[in-house]
This record gives sequence, C-alpha cells and structure tokens, in this order.
Amino acid sequence: MAKVSVIVPAAGSGKRFGGKANKIFQRIAGQPVFLRTLEAFTGRDDVVQTLLVVSAADEEEIRTRFGGALGFMGVTVVTGGATRADSVRNALARVSDEAELVAVHDAVRPCVSALWIDAVFAEAGKTGAAILAYPLHGTLKKVSGAGMIDQTLPREGLWEAQTPQVFRRELLVRAYAGPVTDATDDAQLVERLGHPVSVVTGDPRNVKITTPGDLRLAESVLGTLPKPKPKDDGMGPFHEARW
Repeated sequence: MAKVSVIVPAAGSGKRFGGKANKIFQRIAGQPVFLRTLEAFTGRDDVVQTLLVVSAADEEEIRTRFGGALGFMGVTVVTGGATRADSVRNALARVSDEAELVAVHDAVRPCVSALWIDAVFAEAGKTGAAILAYPLHGTLKKVSGAGMIDQTLPREGLWEAQTPQVFRRELLVRAYAGPVTDATDDAQLVERLGHPVSVVTGDPRNVKITTPGDLRLAESVLGTLPKPKPKDDGMGPFHEARW
C-alpha cells in the first residue's frame, strides 16, 4: 500500500457561488463543506498527511473556528497563494518525505466515495499518475460571448476531469517546477512532462460545488454514495459476541 499525502486546495475566492463568505464554509448535511471533504481522507490507513490550503483572508477564521477539529483530524493548515497553482506549490513544499504519492482533491468536492479514492490511489500506485474523470454524454456547443452557438463539438473521447488527481511525489514536484499559470488542473502539468496520465472512471455524483444549485445537488446525492463492504473479521455470524 503506497503512502499518500493529500493536498486539499481551499484558497479560492468562490466568486461564482456568490455571497460574502467563502463557499467552503457553506454547510452540507449540517457540516461545513471543507470538513466533510477532509473526512474522506483523514481516516484512511494509506494517508500519512493531509494539507488544507487556505487563503490568507480565511486563515484566521479557519484556525479560530475549526482549529480544534482540524487538530483532532491531524490536518495541517497551509497558507495559499494568488492562484490555485500557487497554493498547490506551497503545499508541495510541506509534503512529508514519507509520502510516495501526492493526491490533490478540491475542497468543494465533498461527495467523493471511499471506493473511488481506493481505485484512483491504486492506479496511481501502478502508473505514477491517475485521475478520476467521467465521460461526457450531452451534446456540446461552443457558444460566443453574445450567447450564440458557434459550433457543435463531437463528444467522442471527451471526459470531464475530476479529483482526486494522484501522482508520484517527485513527478508532481517536477511538474510544478515549470510554468503553471495557464494550467487548469494538475494532470495538465504532468502531461507536459510527457508522462502518461491514467483515467479511472469516476461518477457524476462527485460534484464540484460552484453554485448554490451544486450545493443542493451535493446534499441530495450524499446518501447514495457507494460504500466499501464491511471487512470480514473471521468471526462469521457471531462477530459481535466478543468476550
């Protein structure tokens, strides 16, 4: 089992969500979005470190309101940068030497199943680079700034990238050593190195919360996520009878 350091970027401004507070503080099933996201990783045996990257503007509130919970979960808070790439780079500088793999997962993707994490971790352990992604099914239109259709695009072979995106530690460090300003995800930087990136089929329920509607969608799918089967402890039907 490869040891994994998990970087959770949460330093974005969340302008598209609207409102005064960062969307990471919005509640899903009674809990702030970012805490529910962190819980998907902090209880795993293969995760040796979890780094939450927050903006300088939110850092004091994070430490004051949630410092106790984060400390209990073993989460380290890292100050982010001006862009997402800058934030990930800041976190990479703090990654433990114990980690063989580094996973990057959006703080606003709280509906990620342990089974999907298992799958992408395992694939990255084999190939060095893997992401969750989902094939596009709808008809794709390229639309002008005036709101008119310019072109209908073929959807064959097109997938929407999700997170976690997982890489060998030294590979991701090397990817971030070059220009990063125009990259939209971590896989794009690794692709530029010429290293192949495997795709593990994700799920549309792994929603990224960008708008208030996404928050409602995430609430509705939480209870439908697949769960790992209980481990067999060898006690058969009498597993609860412990003396």
